[in-house]
Amino acid sequence: MDTIESTQQQARELLNSRIASVTDLVKARQLVTELEAKLVEAKKEDKKAYVRATKDGWSADELKKLGLDQGATVRRKTAAKKTTDNQSAPASEA
Repeated sequence: MDTIESTQQQARELLNSRIASVTDLVKARQLVTELEAKLVEAKKEDKKAYVRATKDGWSADELKKLGLDQGATVRRKTAAKKTTDNQSAPASEA
């Protein structure tokens, strides 16, 4: 027959395992939040650098030829808007 102490110990071990997994989840979420914030800041810096380059005389076409078009953020927003618009448009009947 199990003693109260051994049952409590088994329960603690189970809880510790569950606590460890939720701790890992919290750490992963914190890292995602941190990296998303860094990405937002990097995109702002990218936009500022692009504007500086155009003010320094580089044309949009020249930058594009160098592989430095206006940036992925503009394309993603446009693509996301098109997707949203298509989803919200009523379906045509056949």
